[in-house]
Amino acid sequence: MIEEIKNAKILDIISYLKNYLQGKENAIVLSLIAIFSKGHLLIEDFPGLGKTSLVIALSKILNLSFGRIQCTSDLLPTDITGLSIYNKNTGEFEFKPGPIINNIVLVDEINRATPKTQSALLEAMAEEQVTIDGRTYKLPQPFFVIATQNPIETFGTFPLPESQLDRFIMKISIGYPQREAEADILKKGSSREKIHQLTPLMDKDEIIKIQNEIREIYLSDKVINWIIDFLNATRSDNRILLGLSTRAGLALTYTAKALAYFKNRDYVTPEDVKELIPFIVTHRIILREDFSSKEEVILSILENISVPP
Repeated sequence: MIEEIKNAKILDIISYLKNYLQGKENAIVLSLIAIFSKGHLLIEDFPGLGKTSLVIALSKILNLSFGRIQCTSDLLPTDITGLSIYNKNTGEFEFKPGPIINNIVLVDEINRATPKTQSALLEAMAEEQVTIDGRTYKLPQPFFVIATQNPIETFGTFPLPESQLDRFIMKISIGYPQREAEADILKKGSSREKIHQLTPLMDKDEIIKIQNEIREIYLSDKVINWIIDFLNATRSDNRILLGLSTRAGLALTYTAKALAYFKNRDYVTPEDVKELIPFIVTHRIILREDFSSKEEVILSILENISVPP
């Protein structure tokens, strides 16, 4: 994917981050696609592979405020949103904002929080606002939630419900680095301290400008109909218990437009959509018990849908 990117600004960001996040080029590209698509990102991977470093690096290079929520079973919704505290001197309640009041919010180990606490994120992710004590507070723009979870740990965890998973425009993994990259990491040590000193290459206004430009990328009726054919195929396939929603279709169009922009094109091709389907779709469908591989099911569906010329 990275070989096809030609947009100079995006390439500058990727090239800069590669120096500090060795072996994570694909994760960097996909994270940037999610951000510029105005979407939230779920990173599912094992501990110690650089999930937190990636999020911190993105916040620094994009010059965005950063908040971190470390999820535990005793975390309360107000620990995320903030709360109103009575001030004896003024005789009034004052709002003390929580970590959600930032541009990029890292929700670490999201599946360790209880369902009640997880639900505190829903309004923020869907409406870009939080409501506390009957008052609504708009979140800063741009706003992104990047959540992480361990794919194999089950003790003391609460799996995200489908409605919450559907709020994430993408689910990605970082994976283990290649041998050369891992050797470089072991030789030089952790780069976390250096990441905190990264020089910004973009600001909020430029991010919002690019987001708006991406939404104007041309999407032909042929590509739209191809996406609808794919959505309908997942809904009627007897291997799938829960098919894709219209929100999934929007996620495909938004991210495909961002990828086209990264490739310096002003239109979307079916290949842009197909390239992103593995990251958009797998966390949104539920298979029947007889089938175990979502990737194989999706691949077989794609093979039976003709690609428009």
